[in-house]
Amino acid sequence: MKFVNCSKGILCLLIFVICGVSNNAVAEQNKDALAPKSHVDDALALPLHTVTIATLSLEQSILFYRDAMGLQMEGPIEVSTSTKKAQRALWEIPDDLDWQTYRFYRKGVTQAIQIRLMVLSKPMPSILQSWSPTQLGPFSLGFPNNNTIELDKKIRKVGFGALNEIESYPIPRTDGTTYQIDETIFNGPDFNHGVAITRGNGMPQLGPLDMNGMGGPAYSAQIISDSDNHLKFYTDILGLEIRSDREFKSAGDKGAMNLPNGTVFRFAIVYSKGASTGHMLFVDFRNIEPVKPVTRPSIPNLGLGMWTFPVKSIDDVLENAKQHNAQIVGQSRRVADPLLGNVLKATLRAPNGFLIEVFEVVP
Repeated sequence: MKFVNCSKGILCLLIFVICGVSNNAVAEQNKDALAPKSHVDDALALPLHTVTIATLSLEQSILFYRDAMGLQMEGPIEVSTSTKKAQRALWEIPDDLDWQTYRFYRKGVTQAIQIRLMVLSKPMPSILQSWSPTQLGPFSLGFPNNNTIELDKKIRKVGFGALNEIESYPIPRTDGTTYQIDETIFNGPDFNHGVAITRGNGMPQLGPLDMNGMGGPAYSAQIISDSDNHLKFYTDILGLEIRSDREFKSAGDKGAMNLPNGTVFRFAIVYSKGASTGHMLFVDFRNIEPVKPVTRPSIPNLGLGMWTFPVKSIDDVLENAKQHNAQIVGQSRRVADPLLGNVLKATLRAPNGFLIEVFEVVP
């Protein structure tokens, strides 16, 4: 890994952090360090499809994801008794806890990640204890858009704060020219963060946008330790690939993430093979002690507690998990899922206890 001194903290990740969807010709793709170099035919797990958030506050979730970020909402969604029983087993939900299911999605943007919101029937521990960026666990969802400066004003007016002020700065392309990035990390419900990001000067956004210039969720991030072990889980078991793996040092101002000056961290970006969105970001601090979790970073604890991936072969994923001694929570079972369709589903735990759901579409 190459060490980079970065005056804007985590968000000044040169072209490696903010490179995303490249829908132009080959010449434009050559400017994008994260443009796919593999092919979707070689993928086992496809791009991140669904994130699951457990909450007690439907009202705050509506305010942030629908009213501020512009997602559509459905729900409460009817879930059959048999499906809920299967979900309870696959997700390790205790028998005395019930929930209602809601869906948030970007209308007209099929590549965007959807949010499955579980509104719980009783309090549960919170995955995170504050919005501090140094806590281990799930961190954010990314929302590309064409005007973060205006979106920043809108979301603050709605009533949500941020880790720091909006950050605007030039980023070099691979051909030596530069473009501007505008970015804010907002403090969302359940100590989740929503990242508003715009790439300027004609650069494509991190994911496709709707007719109103809003996109996403397009990616999700976690703060982790023991990153070698984590990355092996996602590459060796799910067949994902690391597109960028670098170290950075925050300096000057604290950047949008508001990290202490001089913080060194590993930053790895993981994609499904052949994909240009629906990716994952992993941050591993090198010279500061992260805040360790007091509860497992998984549903039904409050917060972002599960990632869901479509896979081409659920049997291959489970075999990989067995070979690498990963914890299998729920073996493959057929489920009529109202958000996913008729699928085979299984669940695993990542090294930090985070829940991973995989599904294979069946006739």
